[in-house]
Amino acid sequence: MILDTCALLWLAQGRGELSEVALQRIDAAPVVYVSAISGFEIGIKVQKGKLELPARPADWFTAVLAHHNLEVLPLDLEVCIRSTELPALHADPCDRMMIAAAQVHHMPVVTTDPIFAQYGIEIIS
Repeated sequence: MILDTCALLWLAQGRGELSEVALQRIDAAPVVYVSAISGFEIGIKVQKGKLELPARPADWFTAVLAHHNLEVLPLDLEVCIRSTELPALHADPCDRMMIAAAQVHHMPVVTTDPIFAQYGIEIIS
């Protein structure tokens, strides 16, 4: 499974915004991934003043990955190209990368964004 950026932030902040179903699935999953694009998205939000973190984004990200035993799902050429071929239902390029990664790797995404499901992927909300 892949956590979208909001799900990652909620997990790091104490899990309160995540549903019981999402928490159970996260806890039961053998591997939980975070897309590399979430690092970009978090860095941009910090830079624009839309998000405050207790550390630099790189340090925060490293600590959260270790603390929650998360793995980074890299962006490869197939995912990057697939994201450009998706129907124009979602305008956010970061979310399009996550959707493409979920399609390529056949993984569900933990998200509250209902548009993800319109791409034929499993969402855990």
